[in-house]
Amino acid sequence: MILQLNSGHSFAPKSRRNGLLTLQIFFRVFANYVLLGKSGVGKTVLLEIIAGLINPDSGQVFLKNENITHKKIQNRQVGIVFQDYSVFPHLNVKQNIAYSLKGKKLSSTQKESLINQYAELTEVTHLLNRDTANLSGGELQRVALARMLVSKPECLLLDEPLASLDVQMKADLRNLLRQINHSGVTILHVTHDYEEAIALSNKVAVMHEGGIIQSGTTKEIFQKPANEFVANFTGIKNFFVAEFPTPNKAKINGTLELHVSNKDHIKNGKIIIRGEEIILSNEKIDSSATNNFKGRITQIIPYLTNYEVIVDIGIDLTVVISEESLLKFNFRKDAEVWVSFKSTVIKIIP
Repeated sequence: MILQLNSGHSFAPKSRRNGLLTLQIFFRVFANYVLLGKSGVGKTVLLEIIAGLINPDSGQVFLKNENITHKKIQNRQVGIVFQDYSVFPHLNVKQNIAYSLKGKKLSSTQKESLINQYAELTEVTHLLNRDTANLSGGELQRVALARMLVSKPECLLLDEPLASLDVQMKADLRNLLRQINHSGVTILHVTHDYEEAIALSNKVAVMHEGGIIQSGTTKEIFQKPANEFVANFTGIKNFFVAEFPTPNKAKINGTLELHVSNKDHIKNGKIIIRGEEIILSNEKIDSSATNNFKGRITQIIPYLTNYEVIVDIGIDLTVVISEESLLKFNFRKDAEVWVSFKSTVIKIIP
């Protein structure tokens, strides 16, 4: 399924004039596409244009080669789910789901069958007769998804639907979204959470200052960021300006020398070293890693599933380790340690 938004080269709104949006974009949606960007760059506005809630000053929206730019919302074959659930408080769960079927030429039996089908898919069958006021955030989001899906949209637009949920609810909803995607529904998912993007997407676009600055597979974006913004935004902390006096050497700050694999003979650029690719040890270890440095731990930062250890080796290097490793090797602030990493794990950006 292809979703295209035409005219120009930039992805996001460039300006607002008299309440209208000037939009110049070209975009293709694949099976599960995540649009990643900071708050306020226009991600929600983009979804609202696709859904028909906002009219652009210029540009066109195509769905499956059909121009839907001026189509009514109900005729677009697009469903949108917002962060705040947007269920109708005066209707129970079943009535909320059934709302999307209003005006459709379906028999009562057909409507009942569709409601039950999507209630089962979203696991809200046991809630059908419940009032929405008594539901949890995760349950409300499932109801909102069921209400959109029952109308069988070609494309489902999600505006940070997991942002206000707790960890367990997020995990459950992620599994549900994967099921929905596997059932054949194309998803365009907007978020500022790169971990969410990794968990859900097979394609990612990064949006910054009114445009797409990189797009590709999830692996490409997170392993080969195109610039410093993408690197920082996707959680990469080791990003340094470097000179390359020879194809095998990189210099940072004119002094710290690294072994690299510079096959393109780049003279000046930046390097990326993923924290997960660095080995941290109390003693220098014998390995195939060509980069070995003694340093001092300046910070240890806990995260949900791991720790970031900042080591001063002349530059601040961020190393990602597990809690098991932290305890096993008794790493602590101000301790002297060794870091090592292979030349091949260093990514070079011209």
